[in-house]
Order: sequence, then C-alpha cells, then structure tokens
Amino acid sequence: MIADDQELARLAVRLGERLGTLGWQLATAESCTGGWISKCVTDIAGSSAWLDRGFVTYSNAAKHDMLGVSERTLAAHGAVSEPVVREMVAGALGRSVAQMAVAVSGVAGPGGGTEQKPVGMVCFGFASSGEVCAETCRFAGDREAVRRQTVAHALTRLLELARDSVPARVD
Repeated sequence: MIADDQELARLAVRLGERLGTLGWQLATAESCTGGWISKCVTDIAGSSAWLDRGFVTYSNAAKHDMLGVSERTLAAHGAVSEPVVREMVAGALGRSVAQMAVAVSGVAGPGGGTEQKPVGMVCFGFASSGEVCAETCRFAGDREAVRRQTVAHALTRLLELARDSVPARVD
C-alpha cells in the first residue's frame, strides 16, 4: 500500500515527537526525492526544533561538493548504491549539528533503469548514535509512487531508529 499525504504527515509528527523527546535534530540528504522528506517534516509546525537542515543533492557533483561523497566511490559504484548513501548520510551528519540523518538515492523512473539498477530501486543510508547503516529497497509503480514509497520508508525507518535510541543523560 502506498502512503497517502495523511500517512506521511502522521509519520512526520511521530518522528518529530520522538526526536523532541531525545533532544535530537535531523538532517536529510536527498537525491531521487528532491527534498520531499524535508518537505514532510517542515509541514509540521514546530519542526525547526528538530530539523537542522536538508541537502538536495541530485547530481553527482552536488553529492561530492555538498556532502563530501568521494568521486572514486561515485565512479566505482554509481550514485544509486549503498556505498554512496553511506557517504551521503555521513556527510549530512558531518555538515550539520544533527544526531540523526537519512540519505536516499534511487531510480524513480520512468527512464534511467538498467538490469542491475531497475526503476524502483532505492538505496537508503541511516545514521544515529554513531552507527551508519544502508539498505536497498525495490518499489513498484510510476515515478510518483516510487518517490512516495521512498519518503514513507525513510520516515518509518527513522522513527524505528529513534524509538530504539536513548536520550543523552544530562547531569
């Protein structure tokens, strides 16, 4: 099932509540979603308390210049790859004051897909509590559906990671 706008808003509200409890901020590094994750977050009043910044890095040059993704990694693996989103999410954290970040890069379609990287393939990078992880998903549907599912998955996984995190102790 593809998330509608209300579901995306619900996820963003829940994520904001949890990040507020943790006292954390979020950074995003988005390619195929073009800032849609940040848009969902900033649709929530008060999100400035828990969103530090968002990077829209659609081109390889932007990934390199804004996030520090290695040109070697881009050349070896291509923009839609787990090594690249790992570097994107690390760059987003390193260039922000956030404690949690997400990065996405994928083939939303309708063109651009290959046998190795078909339309609907999206790579995600997540970072929190000093841990970086990456995963790849395959989504069905047209460009809008792939992007919407990407946003929903990103918000859902961020919420899961935030739920598993412990607030920093204040002595």
